[in-house]
Amino acid sequence: MHIADGILTGKWIAITYAITILFIAIGVREIKKKSQENPEYIPKLALMGAAVFVISIWHIPVPVTGSSSHPIGTPLAAILVGGFPTVVISTIGLFFHMFLAHGGLTTLGANTINMGIIGTFSGLFIYLALRKIGLSFWISAGLAGFVGDMLTYVGTAFTLALSLGTDGNVMALWKIFMTGFAFTQIPLAIVELVFTAGIIHYIANNKSELLNKSGMGDRIV
Repeated sequence: MHIADGILTGKWIAITYAITILFIAIGVREIKKKSQENPEYIPKLALMGAAVFVISIWHIPVPVTGSSSHPIGTPLAAILVGGFPTVVISTIGLFFHMFLAHGGLTTLGANTINMGIIGTFSGLFIYLALRKIGLSFWISAGLAGFVGDMLTYVGTAFTLALSLGTDGNVMALWKIFMTGFAFTQIPLAIVELVFTAGIIHYIANNKSELLNKSGMGDRIV
């Protein structure tokens, strides 16, 4: 869910940028390490960056929120290339979205937090947890995509409420924004469940080495 310029206050622009920069710094360090260990890592990272860009560019405006609904693709990317590197490629994708009138420069930090951090790590946590208890690749991946997508929308609604609300009405605004997103985001989350499950199912059956070398080590398999 992309928040447009002119929505967030200066305080929240600064806070969200600071958090994003920290995660990017960790991600860049991890990318450097993984690329030294595996020469195939950078091409796969670039491919996933392109996938996140394309998946998340298809958006539906939600007027009541000053934002839009769209699939995110970051849980899928996190499964294949790792969590912190996915934050980096998400930020790059969101930056280029601005040139397509999608998102904004002042909200780049907030959009990265919601899609690139919350969506990424919630989805990855669900995937790893479900794989650990023995669920299949495709079920684990599908639920990861669904949860990551839904929590991105929850986070975006809360970001908007924090920035635009006062001490007494943040929760009320959050409920309004959540309702505004729900009509478009819930169906999109189901779509994300299906394509994330399908892609990981295919990879597990036909290109399992992509999972084995995903940068997540034995935790993936």
